[in-house]
Amino acid sequence: MANASSNPGEGLKASIIIPVYNEEGLLQTAVHDLIVRLSEELPEVAYEILITENGSSDKTLEHAYELERKHPQVRVLHSPEPNYGKALRRGILEARGAYVLCDEIDICDVGFHARALNLLEADQCDMVVGSKAHKDAQDQRPAFRKLGTTVINGMLRVLLDFKGTDTHGLKAFHRERLLPVVSRCIEDKDLFASELVIRAERDAYRIVEIPIVIAEKRPPSINLVKRVPRVLRGLAKLTWAIRVRGR
Repeated sequence: MANASSNPGEGLKASIIIPVYNEEGLLQTAVHDLIVRLSEELPEVAYEILITENGSSDKTLEHAYELERKHPQVRVLHSPEPNYGKALRRGILEARGAYVLCDEIDICDVGFHARALNLLEADQCDMVVGSKAHKDAQDQRPAFRKLGTTVINGMLRVLLDFKGTDTHGLKAFHRERLLPVVSRCIEDKDLFASELVIRAERDAYRIVEIPIVIAEKRPPSINLVKRVPRVLRGLAKLTWAIRVRGR
């Protein structure tokens, strides 16, 4: 079985960070399956799974603590505010592994973790982005979800001169190298993950994109239409900070 260190942080290679909000129907099955697949496909990797729950109104937190009691690899971080970006940032800051693997509860892609760790350990890059928009990716989500990805990536390219194909979702990076970038990020909620990638790109970190296979396992836990005004405000704030103020 893939190892969790007996002492906190000792010898941990990877911290898998999974922000969750109102995921009572998926959480336990997804994490159990993730642990099994890690033991089969990455048995030599000492890792931890950080479930960073934020503001759930269902039994997500209760299920998370059950997983923590059952599996020594699992650690739960609880924040009362529903805020994806803040939950992800907290996970990065409290991670104990040399490498951070940012995952999603409806993805849990061990294949991505394996490919990313190989690239990072070979020092071929500082960050790996799992791209849904890569020419070789297999994006099996509904059309409106794919359209949303296309639109936001297009706006990031126009407003912030983003050179890649995707920012949100699966990513992996050398934790110590990227902590200065994390500390400079000003956005949370929806755009923290995007800002992290864009700032790393602008700071000339070595970023490699690899294609992923993605399918929707359940409807989004947050209303996508309601996110639009918040995303637009965040984009305006980020554009002003980076392009106008140079911060």
